[in-house]
Amino acid sequence: MTRKRDSPWLPKSVIALRHYSSDTFRRDLVAGITVGLVALPLAMAFAIASGLSPQQGIYCAVVTGFVISALGGSMVQIGGPTGAFVVVISGIVAQYGIGGLYVCTLMAGVMLIVMGLTGTGSAVRFIPRPIVIGFTNGIALLIASTQIRDFLGVQMPSNPSAFLDRLVMIGHYLPTVSIPAVTLAAASLATILIVNRYVKVVPGTVVALVFGTLAAYLLHLPVDTIGSRFGGVPSGLPHISIPPMEPGLLLKLISPAVTVAMLGAIESLMSAVVADRMTGDRHNPNVELIAQGIANVISPMFGGLPATGAIARTATNVRSGGRTPIAGIIHAVTLVVILLVGAPLAAKIPLAVLAAILMIVAANMGEWAEIRPLLRQSYTDRAVWAVTLFLTVFADLTVAVEVGMVLAALLFIRRVSETTTVSRVTDDYVRESKAHVLQDKPIPDDMAIFRIHGPFLFGSTDQLTRLFDHVESMPAIVAFRLRNMTALDATGLKALEDAADLLKRSGRHALFCGAREQPAQLMRASGFADHIGPDNMCPNIDAALMRAEWIRTQRAIKAG
Repeated sequence: MTRKRDSPWLPKSVIALRHYSSDTFRRDLVAGITVGLVALPLAMAFAIASGLSPQQGIYCAVVTGFVISALGGSMVQIGGPTGAFVVVISGIVAQYGIGGLYVCTLMAGVMLIVMGLTGTGSAVRFIPRPIVIGFTNGIALLIASTQIRDFLGVQMPSNPSAFLDRLVMIGHYLPTVSIPAVTLAAASLATILIVNRYVKVVPGTVVALVFGTLAAYLLHLPVDTIGSRFGGVPSGLPHISIPPMEPGLLLKLISPAVTVAMLGAIESLMSAVVADRMTGDRHNPNVELIAQGIANVISPMFGGLPATGAIARTATNVRSGGRTPIAGIIHAVTLVVILLVGAPLAAKIPLAVLAAILMIVAANMGEWAEIRPLLRQSYTDRAVWAVTLFLTVFADLTVAVEVGMVLAALLFIRRVSETTTVSRVTDDYVRESKAHVLQDKPIPDDMAIFRIHGPFLFGSTDQLTRLFDHVESMPAIVAFRLRNMTALDATGLKALEDAADLLKRSGRHALFCGAREQPAQLMRASGFADHIGPDNMCPNIDAALMRAEWIRTQRAIKAG
């Protein structure tokens, strides 16, 4: 008897428990404890960088980590506070206070739930890639700048929220730099880098946290610690408290809440996509957004921060053996045990060590490798990236995303309008077109041809992503016919690169043929042919079929 198809609203935890085993539990247990240890210093560091107390970060990691794993749409997603929110949170706290942050987080949670229930969560994928890279670069720079104070041990009365003001004040108080703090921070930074590269069994952040804290305590180093600045971390979870809702404040917080919701949706779905690539699973974006929303509604009731899917912790979970949401639940339980048993020890953690950890986080989240390919693309994509980066650093994230989206939308209209042409049909045109015609050409059984028709810009690339949900059913050779693809941008180009990479990882061969002038020019400028292999970029379908025949012959020779 055939089992009924699962409800599209079913959390992955329920699906995973149907075939759960003791072996899977052992893997999840090890992964959950490992991620819990990794999450502890990150949660405290994110809270401190946001201008809050360290325990608020831990409360957020416990509550949201449990909810997101239990109710989410990803098998291995780990939820909690992340670096992307640091800049937004500090700005909200500076303007509206902690009470305003709690209300804003709750509002953002409701928005995320609505996005998931209405299926509009996929709209976050329509944000152009230059905007995503621009504000990711900007956030990374801002996070790193907030950690200079503690990394150097500079004695400042405050850490200004504005980027330039912060740098000016650090420069003014630079003579107060602490040699013990710099030494400890630099040693912690080196430890993380070395351990992460050469020792795979334990995360570098955990090693740096333990040895950095021991060094500061045993050597009696004169450095700031969590205890000296915040009075330590209280044991246990706080009491539930619903934030007071003031009508006037709600209206003021709509814009920041939209920013928190959009940023949370983008990062959580990006993290889920990374997890899918690592595990071969397919997440449910709408269920994931509903879980993210519920987690953000509950988090402020426990004194927590906004939360989303954490890419680094999710990757750590997968590498440590985590295979189901139970690992994420165990990660939350691990943090509770630490709160109940080891909270007094947290007071000994030096802020210089946490600053080194966040410097690594900023370096890893910046997507710096994406800048060079982006600079080789069209000036419009470069302009969107540069404006978004500038506004993220020198204005705020809300303004950066809003201006970036308006600029991208105007450029989208311009690109689409340029695809309209009026030209006379000549004998040369008819003769050249025959090489692109498919009707008179047989397609081999081991080859599939997909055509992209119309502008392939941000907002339309999801159609290609859905095409490869079941890549294992694809034949050995897959050709993309670009003859009718009238326009291409950075987001569309990235989608084509991802498709080629996915096919290559699965042992298949990707060919691209017949690109028109504007897409071909962008591909040449960005080095697309070098990425996929120059021979796999064909001028027309005739050449693609000949290339496929050569590939088939080479495989037969190797097999024989």
